[in-house]
Amino acid sequence: MSKDNKSGGKTATDPSAKDTHYATLRRAHRDAKRERGEIPTPQAQKRKRGGEDWKPPALAPDQVHLYGLHTVRAALDNPERKKIKLFVTQNALARLEVDVEALGIPFEIVSPQEIDKVLGPEAIHQGVMLETRPLPVKKLDALKKSPLILVLDQVTDPHNVGAIMRSAVAFNAGAVITTIRHSPTESGVLAKSASGALELIPYIQITNLADTLGELHKLGFFSVGLDSEGPAPIEQTFTGAKIALVLGAEGKGLRQKTRETVSALARLDMPGEIKSLNVSNAAAIALYATQQFLGKASS
Repeated sequence: MSKDNKSGGKTATDPSAKDTHYATLRRAHRDAKRERGEIPTPQAQKRKRGGEDWKPPALAPDQVHLYGLHTVRAALDNPERKKIKLFVTQNALARLEVDVEALGIPFEIVSPQEIDKVLGPEAIHQGVMLETRPLPVKKLDALKKSPLILVLDQVTDPHNVGAIMRSAVAFNAGAVITTIRHSPTESGVLAKSASGALELIPYIQITNLADTLGELHKLGFFSVGLDSEGPAPIEQTFTGAKIALVLGAEGKGLRQKTRETVSALARLDMPGEIKSLNVSNAAAIALYATQQFLGKASS
Protein backbone atom coordinates (compact mmCIF):
# COMPACT_ATOMS: atom_id res chain seq x y z
CA MET A 1 0.00 0.00 0.00
CA SER A 2 1.33 3.42 -0.93
CA LYS A 3 2.16 6.15 1.52
CA ASP A 4 -0.69 8.27 0.13
CA ASN A 5 -3.20 5.56 0.91
CA LYS A 6 -1.96 5.24 4.44
CA SER A 7 -2.48 8.97 4.98
CA GLY A 8 -5.95 8.94 3.49
CA GLY A 9 -4.90 10.07 0.01
CA LYS A 10 -6.57 8.88 -3.21
CA THR A 11 -4.86 6.87 -5.95
CA ALA A 12 -5.83 6.74 -9.61
CA THR A 13 -7.67 3.47 -8.92
CA ASP A 14 -9.60 4.86 -5.96
CA PRO A 15 -13.36 4.71 -6.86
CA SER A 16 -14.02 8.07 -5.20
CA ALA A 17 -11.26 9.73 -7.28
CA LYS A 18 -12.78 8.25 -10.43
CA ASP A 19 -16.22 9.56 -9.43
CA THR A 20 -14.78 13.03 -8.86
CA HIS A 21 -13.14 12.95 -12.30
CA TYR A 22 -16.37 11.98 -14.06
CA ALA A 23 -18.36 14.57 -12.08
CA THR A 24 -15.95 17.27 -13.28
CA LEU A 25 -16.38 16.10 -16.89
CA ARG A 26 -20.18 16.11 -16.53
CA ARG A 27 -20.16 19.67 -15.14
CA ALA A 28 -17.91 20.87 -17.96
CA HIS A 29 -20.19 19.23 -20.56
CA ARG A 30 -23.29 20.75 -18.93
CA ASP A 31 -21.71 24.23 -18.74
CA ALA A 32 -20.74 24.05 -22.42
CA LYS A 33 -24.33 23.20 -23.38
CA ARG A 34 -25.60 26.14 -21.31
CA GLU A 35 -23.20 28.50 -23.07
CA ARG A 36 -24.57 27.30 -26.43
CA GLY A 37 -28.12 27.85 -25.18
CA GLU A 38 -29.06 24.19 -25.47
CA ILE A 39 -30.22 23.96 -21.86
CA PRO A 40 -31.49 26.76 -19.59
CA THR A 41 -29.39 28.33 -16.86
CA PRO A 42 -31.00 27.68 -13.47
CA GLN A 43 -32.01 30.77 -11.53
CA ALA A 44 -30.19 31.48 -8.31
CA GLN A 45 -32.15 30.53 -5.24
CA LYS A 46 -32.86 33.47 -2.98
CA ARG A 47 -32.45 33.07 0.75
CA LYS A 48 -35.90 32.67 2.27
CA ARG A 49 -36.43 35.31 4.89
CA GLY A 50 -39.99 34.55 5.88
CA GLY A 51 -41.06 38.18 5.69
CA GLU A 52 -44.53 37.81 4.23
CA ASP A 53 -46.10 39.29 7.36
CA TRP A 54 -43.25 41.69 8.18
CA LYS A 55 -44.19 45.14 9.41
CA PRO A 56 -41.66 47.96 9.77
CA PRO A 57 -40.84 48.95 13.34
CA ALA A 58 -41.94 52.40 14.46
CA LEU A 59 -38.99 54.80 14.30
CA ALA A 60 -38.63 58.02 16.25
CA PRO A 61 -38.25 61.20 14.14
CA ASP A 62 -34.58 61.38 15.12
CA GLN A 63 -33.85 57.71 14.39
CA VAL A 64 -32.42 56.40 11.12
CA HIS A 65 -31.26 52.89 10.23
CA LEU A 66 -28.49 52.87 7.61
CA TYR A 67 -27.43 49.61 5.99
CA GLY A 68 -25.06 48.19 3.39
CA LEU A 69 -21.27 48.08 3.56
CA HIS A 70 -20.50 51.24 1.55
CA THR A 71 -23.23 53.23 3.23
CA VAL A 72 -22.30 52.27 6.79
CA ARG A 73 -18.57 52.64 6.20
CA ALA A 74 -19.09 56.18 4.87
CA ALA A 75 -21.37 57.04 7.80
CA LEU A 76 -18.81 55.78 10.31
CA ASP A 77 -16.16 57.97 8.65
CA ASN A 78 -18.36 61.09 8.72
CA PRO A 79 -17.63 63.24 11.81
CA GLU A 80 -20.97 65.06 11.36
CA ARG A 81 -22.92 61.83 11.73
CA LYS A 82 -24.05 60.93 15.27
CA LYS A 83 -23.83 57.15 15.60
CA ILE A 84 -25.87 55.23 18.16
CA LYS A 85 -25.18 51.50 17.68
CA LEU A 86 -23.71 49.16 15.09
CA PHE A 87 -25.27 45.77 14.33
CA VAL A 88 -23.09 43.49 12.22
CA THR A 89 -22.72 39.83 11.34
CA GLN A 90 -19.40 38.08 11.86
CA ASN A 91 -18.81 37.81 8.10
CA ALA A 92 -19.74 41.44 7.43
CA LEU A 93 -17.43 42.61 10.20
CA ALA A 94 -14.42 41.32 8.28
CA ARG A 95 -15.58 43.04 5.07
CA LEU A 96 -16.43 46.30 6.82
CA GLU A 97 -12.71 46.83 7.48
CA VAL A 98 -13.10 48.97 10.59
CA ASP A 99 -11.84 48.57 14.13
CA VAL A 100 -15.17 48.38 15.95
CA GLU A 101 -13.45 48.57 19.33
CA ALA A 102 -12.07 52.00 18.38
CA LEU A 103 -15.38 53.43 17.13
CA GLY A 104 -16.48 54.56 20.55
CA ILE A 105 -20.06 53.34 20.06
CA PRO A 106 -21.83 50.15 21.16
CA PHE A 107 -21.81 47.28 18.67
CA GLU A 108 -23.45 43.87 18.59
CA ILE A 109 -22.65 40.74 16.58
CA VAL A 110 -25.95 39.48 15.18
CA SER A 111 -27.33 37.06 12.60
CA PRO A 112 -28.63 38.22 9.18
CA GLN A 113 -32.13 37.23 10.26
CA GLU A 114 -32.01 39.62 13.20
CA ILE A 115 -31.28 42.51 10.83
CA ASP A 116 -34.04 41.27 8.49
CA LYS A 117 -36.53 41.66 11.33
CA VAL A 118 -35.73 45.37 11.56
CA LEU A 119 -35.22 46.29 7.89
CA GLY A 120 -37.58 43.85 6.21
CA PRO A 121 -37.10 40.99 3.75
CA GLU A 122 -36.28 43.18 0.73
CA ALA A 123 -33.43 45.25 2.21
CA ILE A 124 -30.01 44.27 0.82
CA HIS A 125 -28.16 45.00 4.05
CA GLN A 126 -25.04 42.86 3.45
CA GLY A 127 -25.02 41.94 7.12
CA VAL A 128 -24.57 45.42 8.60
CA MET A 129 -26.91 48.07 10.04
CA LEU A 130 -26.09 51.31 11.83
CA GLU A 131 -28.57 53.11 14.07
CA THR A 132 -27.92 56.85 13.80
CA ARG A 133 -29.39 60.30 14.09
CA PRO A 134 -30.18 62.22 10.87
CA LEU A 135 -27.49 64.54 9.57
CA PRO A 136 -27.80 68.20 10.65
CA VAL A 137 -30.21 70.19 8.48
CA LYS A 138 -28.27 72.21 5.92
CA LYS A 139 -29.20 75.59 4.49
CA LEU A 140 -28.04 77.34 1.35
CA ASP A 141 -24.95 78.71 3.08
CA ALA A 142 -23.67 75.11 3.30
CA LEU A 143 -22.84 75.18 -0.42
CA LYS A 144 -19.40 73.82 -1.13
CA LYS A 145 -17.11 76.02 -3.19
CA SER A 146 -18.03 74.39 -6.47
CA PRO A 147 -19.07 75.85 -9.82
CA LEU A 148 -21.68 73.10 -10.22
CA ILE A 149 -24.77 72.25 -8.16
CA LEU A 150 -27.88 70.15 -8.69
CA VAL A 151 -31.42 71.36 -7.97
CA LEU A 152 -34.32 68.88 -7.87
CA ASP A 153 -37.88 70.01 -8.46
CA GLN A 154 -40.15 67.60 -6.55
CA VAL A 155 -38.20 64.42 -7.31
CA THR A 156 -39.73 62.18 -4.66
CA ASP A 157 -38.36 58.68 -5.25
CA PRO A 158 -35.54 57.99 -2.74
CA HIS A 159 -33.88 55.51 -5.12
CA ASN A 160 -33.64 58.21 -7.80
CA VAL A 161 -32.45 60.90 -5.40
CA GLY A 162 -29.86 58.53 -3.95
CA ALA A 163 -28.56 57.63 -7.41
CA ILE A 164 -28.44 61.34 -8.33
CA MET A 165 -26.41 62.04 -5.18
CA ARG A 166 -23.93 59.36 -6.17
CA SER A 167 -23.48 60.92 -9.62
CA ALA A 168 -23.26 64.41 -8.09
CA VAL A 169 -20.35 63.31 -5.89
CA ALA A 170 -18.69 61.53 -8.82
CA PHE A 171 -18.79 64.74 -10.89
CA ASN A 172 -17.76 66.94 -7.95
CA ALA A 173 -20.98 68.92 -7.58
CA GLY A 174 -21.15 71.23 -4.58
CA ALA A 175 -24.63 70.30 -3.33
CA VAL A 176 -27.95 68.66 -4.07
CA ILE A 177 -30.83 71.04 -3.36
CA THR A 178 -34.44 69.92 -2.94
CA THR A 179 -37.65 71.33 -1.50
CA ILE A 180 -38.64 70.28 2.02
CA ARG A 181 -42.00 69.13 0.72
CA HIS A 182 -42.26 66.57 -2.09
CA SER A 183 -38.76 65.20 -1.60
CA PRO A 184 -37.45 62.18 0.32
CA THR A 185 -36.31 62.61 3.89
CA GLU A 186 -33.13 60.94 5.05
CA SER A 187 -33.68 57.19 5.24
CA GLY A 188 -31.93 53.87 4.86
CA VAL A 189 -33.29 53.49 1.33
CA LEU A 190 -32.01 56.92 0.27
CA ALA A 191 -28.61 56.32 1.85
CA LYS A 192 -28.26 52.82 0.37
CA SER A 193 -29.12 54.12 -3.11
CA ALA A 194 -26.52 56.87 -2.67
CA SER A 195 -23.92 54.25 -1.71
CA GLY A 196 -22.13 56.54 0.73
CA ALA A 197 -22.66 59.80 -1.18
CA LEU A 198 -25.15 61.11 1.41
CA GLU A 199 -22.19 61.57 3.76
CA LEU A 200 -20.09 63.37 1.13
CA ILE A 201 -22.29 66.14 -0.29
CA PRO A 202 -24.60 68.73 1.32
CA TYR A 203 -28.24 67.68 0.94
CA ILE A 204 -29.93 71.07 1.23
CA GLN A 205 -33.70 71.28 1.67
CA ILE A 206 -35.38 74.62 1.07
CA THR A 207 -38.91 75.97 1.30
CA ASN A 208 -39.37 77.91 -1.95
CA LEU A 209 -37.57 76.73 -5.06
CA ALA A 210 -38.17 79.87 -7.12
CA ASP A 211 -36.76 82.08 -4.35
CA THR A 212 -33.74 79.78 -4.02
CA LEU A 213 -33.05 79.95 -7.76
CA GLY A 214 -33.13 83.74 -7.44
CA GLU A 215 -30.53 83.56 -4.66
CA LEU A 216 -28.37 81.26 -6.77
CA HIS A 217 -28.54 83.74 -9.64
CA LYS A 218 -27.29 86.45 -7.28
CA LEU A 219 -24.38 84.15 -6.37
CA GLY A 220 -23.43 84.02 -10.04
CA PHE A 221 -25.02 80.71 -11.05
CA PHE A 222 -26.56 80.26 -14.50
CA SER A 223 -29.46 77.83 -14.01
CA VAL A 224 -30.33 75.33 -16.73
CA GLY A 225 -33.64 73.47 -16.51
CA LEU A 226 -33.76 70.11 -18.28
CA ASP A 227 -36.85 69.83 -20.44
CA SER A 228 -37.56 67.45 -23.32
CA GLU A 229 -39.01 70.39 -25.26
CA GLY A 230 -36.10 72.71 -24.51
CA PRO A 231 -35.23 75.09 -27.36
CA ALA A 232 -31.59 73.97 -27.63
CA PRO A 233 -29.35 71.04 -26.68
CA ILE A 234 -27.82 71.35 -23.22
CA GLU A 235 -24.26 71.57 -24.52
CA GLN A 236 -25.21 74.68 -26.54
CA THR A 237 -26.96 76.35 -23.59
CA PHE A 238 -24.20 76.70 -21.00
CA THR A 239 -22.65 80.06 -20.28
CA GLY A 240 -20.70 81.60 -17.41
CA ALA A 241 -18.45 80.05 -14.79
CA LYS A 242 -21.12 78.57 -12.45
CA ILE A 243 -23.92 76.21 -13.46
CA ALA A 244 -26.99 75.05 -11.52
CA LEU A 245 -28.67 72.07 -13.18
CA VAL A 246 -32.40 71.86 -12.46
CA LEU A 247 -34.27 68.57 -12.95
CA GLY A 248 -37.93 67.74 -12.47
CA ALA A 249 -39.76 64.56 -11.57
CA GLU A 250 -40.30 61.85 -14.16
CA GLY A 251 -43.54 62.33 -16.01
CA LYS A 252 -44.36 65.77 -14.60
CA GLY A 253 -41.03 67.40 -15.39
CA LEU A 254 -40.35 70.92 -14.20
CA ARG A 255 -43.23 72.90 -12.70
CA GLN A 256 -44.37 75.97 -14.60
CA LYS A 257 -42.98 78.38 -11.99
CA THR A 258 -39.62 76.66 -12.15
CA ARG A 259 -39.61 76.82 -15.97
CA GLU A 260 -40.24 80.55 -15.75
CA THR A 261 -37.51 81.12 -13.16
CA VAL A 262 -34.50 79.22 -14.57
CA SER A 263 -32.02 81.13 -16.72
CA ALA A 264 -32.62 78.78 -19.66
CA LEU A 265 -34.34 75.56 -20.66
CA ALA A 266 -32.38 72.87 -22.48
CA ARG A 267 -32.87 69.34 -23.72
CA LEU A 268 -30.78 66.20 -23.88
CA ASP A 269 -30.70 65.15 -27.53
CA MET A 270 -31.11 61.39 -27.96
CA PRO A 271 -30.72 59.96 -31.47
CA GLY A 272 -32.25 56.58 -30.61
CA GLU A 273 -35.88 55.49 -30.65
CA ILE A 274 -36.32 56.11 -26.90
CA LYS A 275 -36.48 59.83 -26.21
CA SER A 276 -36.70 59.92 -22.43
CA LEU A 277 -34.55 58.67 -19.56
CA ASN A 278 -34.89 57.93 -15.89
CA VAL A 279 -34.19 61.19 -14.03
CA SER A 280 -31.08 59.76 -12.36
CA ASN A 281 -29.64 58.74 -15.74
CA ALA A 282 -30.47 62.14 -17.21
CA ALA A 283 -28.76 63.79 -14.24
CA ALA A 284 -25.56 61.79 -14.79
CA ILE A 285 -25.41 62.75 -18.48
CA ALA A 286 -26.14 66.41 -17.72
CA LEU A 287 -23.46 66.47 -14.99
CA TYR A 288 -20.90 65.05 -17.41
CA ALA A 289 -21.80 67.60 -20.09
CA THR A 290 -21.60 70.42 -17.55
CA GLN A 291 -18.19 69.38 -16.29
CA GLN A 292 -16.96 69.18 -19.89
CA PHE A 293 -18.08 72.77 -20.44
CA LEU A 294 -16.68 74.06 -17.15
CA GLY A 295 -13.37 72.32 -17.79
CA LYS A 296 -12.98 74.01 -21.17
CA ALA A 297 -14.14 77.36 -19.80
CA SER A 298 -11.49 77.33 -17.06
CA SER A 299 -8.62 76.24 -19.29
